[in-house]
Amino acid sequence: MYMLQKIGRSLMIPIAVLPVAAILLRIGSIKFDNPILLHFAQICGSGGSAIFDNLSLLFAIGIAIGLTSGEGIAALAATAGYLVFNNVLKHFETGAPGVVEKLDMGILGGIFCGVISATFFEKFHNIKLPKALGFFGGRRFIPLITSLAMVVFGVIMGFIWPPVQIAINQFGMWIVDAGSPGVFVYGFLNRLLIPTGLHHILNNIAWFQIGNYVTPAGRAVTGDMTRYFAGDPTAGMFMTGFYPVMMFGLPAAVLAMIKGVHPSNRSTIVPVLYSAGLTSILTGVTEPIEFAFMFVAPGLYVIHALLTGCSMMIMNMLQAKLGFGFSAGFIDMAMNLNFSSKLYWILIVGLIYFVVYYFTFRTFIRFFHFETPGSELAKEGAQGDTADEMIIIPGVKRDRTASILLNIGGVSNIISVDACITRLRLLVMDESLIKEPELKELGAIGVIRLGKGNVHLVFGTESEQIRESMKKLLPSLATRNPNSAEVTYD
Repeated sequence: MYMLQKIGRSLMIPIAVLPVAAILLRIGSIKFDNPILLHFAQICGSGGSAIFDNLSLLFAIGIAIGLTSGEGIAALAATAGYLVFNNVLKHFETGAPGVVEKLDMGILGGIFCGVISATFFEKFHNIKLPKALGFFGGRRFIPLITSLAMVVFGVIMGFIWPPVQIAINQFGMWIVDAGSPGVFVYGFLNRLLIPTGLHHILNNIAWFQIGNYVTPAGRAVTGDMTRYFAGDPTAGMFMTGFYPVMMFGLPAAVLAMIKGVHPSNRSTIVPVLYSAGLTSILTGVTEPIEFAFMFVAPGLYVIHALLTGCSMMIMNMLQAKLGFGFSAGFIDMAMNLNFSSKLYWILIVGLIYFVVYYFTFRTFIRFFHFETPGSELAKEGAQGDTADEMIIIPGVKRDRTASILLNIGGVSNIISVDACITRLRLLVMDESLIKEPELKELGAIGVIRLGKGNVHLVFGTESEQIRESMKKLLPSLATRNPNSAEVTYD
């Protein structure tokens, strides 16, 4: 599970470049009358296409970077390995009856290459070779062994992958042919997997693997997002339904939660909730809202997942299409209007979802007394410890990051610390040292215990900044505690 979560988080690295590709493609689609501007637009379009055309390579590099804490040599190994692997696969075909089709593992091939190169880095980055070959020892050995291994891996997959590729194509066709039921299941599972972080893996199958399209230029592309930006008029079924939920539904849930905030907490809680709602509207990042009620009201979260699945199904039934390069927020909506169809249905359904979410959440909060953020009476002294107080270790001021560190058991309890867009991911020695109430007072929206020391702290979009602040603080604290565990930054 922990490795899958690391891979899921690493998938966000290459995805981070997709908004740029979407912007460039958006500019490239504009038909200027001025020949100079038209040429400029074509250049931008070519730049955006370059990213989508090389997604598998970007995923190989991103996975290697994510699994090795940013080691450049692992990224180089993944690049070389993927190029070797991809050329080896060109010598094989699917073997489907009556069809001559070259093997193409898509981004899964890139993911495999990234994982293999990262594994070799962990095992061999300190290897020592005989003096005559000493130049190729240590880190220089990683690209060599990865490239050689990818020849073998490519041959193995050349025999194993054909039936898998056929099965994936058939599954994709079933999902597309199933239409509304298929996208309902996807939307429902997408939200249910949020607590584990494994929804990224599901998204990457839907967005980059399912469905086939051949561009007018003869280039074959797969995946809902890739096909959407390549001009496939049928693409967008795995993206459009998120807009009513992320831009309308969850912000309405925020308003319902704000109505339930106790007067003693309004000055501190309401700005946080407003910020979470605005983030969802503008960018489509919803986890700060979802973690606010996910664990205190699991039944309500299941309703949210069902409503997401219904939104996906309704948008597909109405044949409304609007994709995104990052997530279903206003920024992506504005950038991709020229690729949309029946936008008015998204707005109409969105307004309906605003009403449904508001009254659903308001009803549950009032009649079932769920403790959503700030609904309970403020505790005396909750805002006590100031940034100028000193923590246990002399000479280190108790700022917010130091307080977070103290309430997860200190340096000696940390094995590794990482962050994704909305959560701080920890691997700790003793979960019992995690002080959940204190962490929530410090701004944590949720604390997720996944077992075996794997703990996620949801701090919203500031999670990565907290990780960076902690990286600066941990080494100085480690020098004061000789019994501390080794700290890594993934």
